[in-house]
Amino acid sequence: MSNLFEGEFKREFKREFKRDTRSRIELVLNGEKRSGWCEPRTLLSDFLRHELGATGTHVGCEHGVCGACTVQVDGVAGRACLMLAVQAQERRVDTVEGLAGRDGMSDLQQAFQRHFALQCGFCTAGILMSCEDFLKRMPEPSESQVREMLSGHLCRCTGYTPIVAAVLDTAARRRASRETAHA
Repeated sequence: MSNLFEGEFKREFKREFKRDTRSRIELVLNGEKRSGWCEPRTLLSDFLRHELGATGTHVGCEHGVCGACTVQVDGVAGRACLMLAVQAQERRVDTVEGLAGRDGMSDLQQAFQRHFALQCGFCTAGILMSCEDFLKRMPEPSESQVREMLSGHLCRCTGYTPIVAAVLDTAARRRASRETAHA
């Protein structure tokens, strides 16, 4: 998984944020323009949950280790507990709430359901966001590549095997869909 703070994502702020002063943050959340107020020290995970009501983003360790808070910023998966809300100013943020379309669950969510790839569900939102990003970047992964990607997430319930099966199933179905479309 890419780090949101790597070179291509470093950017200068267009305005100054003052300590202990609430600022208006505007972003695109799951395709919809949204805004809210926060202090410059507010984590993106807290801003999403408490200010914008996107409670699908879970907060586990608050150190970037467990992966429960994973979201996509400008299409790249990253930990919302390691990013300040002010860093999301004028950016696109996608959370698990945005995965499902108007027709219901996404193909990845359906695969998780088919393979019983979730149990308590606490880690599921972050894992889904990482898996979606991963499948965009690597549409035909091997089992070992999926397991390596999942190594950045802690799940105490499933044992990961059903999650791996769901990701590989999604990749296979997407490949078959692409082949059918090109036939």
